[in-house]
Amino acid sequence: MKKVILDLDTGIDDALALSYILGSPDAELIGITATYGNVVIEQGVTNNLNLLAMYHREDVPVYKGIAYPTGTTSFEPEWFVYHGKNGTGNISIPATATRTAEEKSAVDFIIDSVREYGNDLVVISTGSSTTIAAALEKAPEIIGKIHLVVMGGSLTQPGNCNPFQEANMGQDPIASNKMFATDADITMVGLDVTTQALMSRENTQALRDTGTTSGKFLADMTDYYIGVSENDEGAPQGVCNLHDPLAAAVALDPTLVKTFPINLKVETEGPSIGRTIGDPSRLLSPVKNTKVALEVDTKRFTERFMERLLSLVTSID
Repeated sequence: MKKVILDLDTGIDDALALSYILGSPDAELIGITATYGNVVIEQGVTNNLNLLAMYHREDVPVYKGIAYPTGTTSFEPEWFVYHGKNGTGNISIPATATRTAEEKSAVDFIIDSVREYGNDLVVISTGSSTTIAAALEKAPEIIGKIHLVVMGGSLTQPGNCNPFQEANMGQDPIASNKMFATDADITMVGLDVTTQALMSRENTQALRDTGTTSGKFLADMTDYYIGVSENDEGAPQGVCNLHDPLAAAVALDPTLVKTFPINLKVETEGPSIGRTIGDPSRLLSPVKNTKVALEVDTKRFTERFMERLLSLVTSID
């Protein structure tokens, strides 16, 4: 069983990634660290706590990360159209937490957890890189021990913000670049593969057909995401991308993807700011610290994803 930390900017696909991990018998979720991106960090904390309450998993602690990008003092989300004002498609989570986030910072929780668990732990980052980069900078001795699976970036596909920039890398390109510049073990699950991992209205109906409160919530929330996604130019109809759930799945089972080893950098200025690309200064380095997912077994992933979500919602209602 793999110990897991989820670093979430809890919008819709983050909520689905959390559900996947909670429904996975091979995962032990030891904590959630909240970051910004799809929502401001306060909303992310609230969503995490309420989702855990819905799943009767109040044993999982939630920690608050850094609230805004490097060099700034505030943050305003640009993705309301995709995730709704509340991050869950304007659908209310059918539970209200009676607790708050832990006093310990997310940065310190990540550092302490890596020190304690080492190879038994994987950190899954599905939002901005700010908190992760801060942890690596504060405690450089964990760089050789941490295992990161990062949803973000793209090597072979255009960005989803502009032709260069993927949203998570673009939230804080300085932090993202610092993260990739380390020797940390990183698996990048980006748009190269996440745009091939899809959830359909047939899948959401299967959740709704369970007759459970949590199943209906996930179905209604994801139908919102599908509806918004259909408005993108050239987007397939009746489906949405499972960006964050795929990263969560790969963290537990790396065989779902085939990867390419490379040392990456993130552009931090100019028209291509936020782009993930090979670092020419480390081109000849014999050690490649990042593995970029370029192929994915979508059938095996989608089947497992639905099995675990259906098992989760039927086990608690």
